[in-house]
Amino acid sequence: MGCSNENPPVEEPLEEKKDKKETGKNQKLKSPNENSNLESDTSVDTKDADKVTATVNDSREHSSKQDQRTSAKYLAAIVPENMTVAEKKERFKFLLVPAVESVYEELIRQYNETEILIEEGKDTADLLISYKASTNSELLTAMKPHPKSIALAQAAMESAWGTSRFFIEANNIFGVWSFDANEPRIAAGEKRGKKTIWVKKYPSLRASVKDYYRVLARGAAFGEFRELKMQQATPYELVTKLDRYSEKGALYGEELSSMIRFNKFEQYDSE
Repeated sequence: MGCSNENPPVEEPLEEKKDKKETGKNQKLKSPNENSNLESDTSVDTKDADKVTATVNDSREHSSKQDQRTSAKYLAAIVPENMTVAEKKERFKFLLVPAVESVYEELIRQYNETEILIEEGKDTADLLISYKASTNSELLTAMKPHPKSIALAQAAMESAWGTSRFFIEANNIFGVWSFDANEPRIAAGEKRGKKTIWVKKYPSLRASVKDYYRVLARGAAFGEFRELKMQQATPYELVTKLDRYSEKGALYGEELSSMIRFNKFEQYDSE
């Protein structure tokens, strides 16, 4: 079912056209009534984090320093005028690659440490609850992060290369909805009937990336995606299991595959 690596890359004019679409089209809103079953959930049980790794705070401090460095050249909240496609992609990579790599490193470290906990017969009850897993096998399947190339491709598509309103105003890269009136959020530019749609407002791009990974780790709609991930599948095979992430269905996976190939995002999976 995986997309062939021999498929021709997406032509540049198509990407430019996609970049210029309205946010509502570029950045798919995640509805509780849609099959995607996406959720706004950034909270991680403190006990879980303490049990899995004692170095998470160091990672967050490292992330903060990264944010300070990246701000020297580009800011998420500011989109320079009259950027070329190449400049738009440069800005996107400058802002997103450090965030994705930082989150991935934290998650893979927690995954490896949890493997050791399980091998030693230690209690994983809190983690099982946190990741909505029934067994330790399901827990590891949920905790192992998927390839960075997929995260970058989805980030590019959902945020129009970091130029969408959600990205600029709320650090919301993936268009994740908010259902909690007490959390930071902004109103979307469209409604479902008379109902206002709200999207989560994140404190940083890194927080948005971490929430995105958690959604795919816990969402019932992505069970096949997680199982295939554990079989060392290629990114091109994995994206075929993200058809429920978007209303586009199977076409969404095809577009992600082309996005990864055309922009050589696979290079980040080997780093």
